[in-house]
Amino acid sequence: MALILDVLVQLAQLILVLAIAPLLTGYIRKVKAHLLRRRGPPLLQPYRDLMKLLRKEVVLADNASWLFRVAPYLIFSTTLVAAALVPTFATGLVLSDAADLIAIVALLGSARFVLALAGLDVGTSFGGIGSSREMMIASLAEPAMLMVVFTLSLLAGSTQLSSVSAFMHGPEVGLRVSLAMSLVGLIMVAIAENARIPVDNPATHLELTMIHEAMILEYSGRHLAVIEAAASLKLLLYLSLIGCVFVPWGVAVAGQGFAAYAIGLGTYVAKLAVAGFLLAVFETVTAKMRVFRVSDFLGAALMLGLLAALLLFVSQSV
Repeated sequence: MALILDVLVQLAQLILVLAIAPLLTGYIRKVKAHLLRRRGPPLLQPYRDLMKLLRKEVVLADNASWLFRVAPYLIFSTTLVAAALVPTFATGLVLSDAADLIAIVALLGSARFVLALAGLDVGTSFGGIGSSREMMIASLAEPAMLMVVFTLSLLAGSTQLSSVSAFMHGPEVGLRVSLAMSLVGLIMVAIAENARIPVDNPATHLELTMIHEAMILEYSGRHLAVIEAAASLKLLLYLSLIGCVFVPWGVAVAGQGFAAYAIGLGTYVAKLAVAGFLLAVFETVTAKMRVFRVSDFLGAALMLGLLAALLLFVSQSV
């Protein structure tokens, strides 16, 4: 009976991340519109956009290969698996053994690689520019992400998210400079990976500056809907990861009962609301940087992750 309940809770978590990912995107857009004294789109507008795209006909270039057709589904499936592995309102579930930080980084890297190949497949100039910029970002974002993972694994003694979250919730963590550096580095990586301001602007199609949008310009219909859904899932994944690791309070443990799950769900929604609001405020008061400054931005994230790991290693050695 306990196993069946754990499976149901794991399935509920999978459905939850899939259902609220577009809502998070709509919430951030709404907050940004209010900050700019505009009415803004409705909260449910991302769902309407996805449904409209699903009903439209797919238009493909004559030289599009099978990879161009399969890429949206590969990107969505890998991103969904990675997002479902991150504990949201409960830890220690059925798939907790597979919820490894390194595995999540690998899944996100695979999705990024497939998207870059899809951008190059048709042979357009914009697709090539976007893919080259995406790989430039990946060459710095992935090492920075891995340094954050190494810092957390040195501290918690494991790369499993449930173990890391349980350790971070314990009283023995305390205030550490290495954790603060890791948090800032992870936030910078999350901004770059999700093509948010100041790295990229998801609301525009400026040919000289766009990165993510340049790789998906040739997609339409259900293919574009699947890619947009994957982008919303990726944003939710990073916010959930930050909340699970650095703000683990309120997360239920498997087997505690429905009351604990309900509290964990309410806490998780509150964390997403606060994180989405802070992201909207940051994007409103920040200007987009030049493309050639992105390497400096991610280089700073990499140095923060490296310094965090070195400080933690030296402090533990002493």
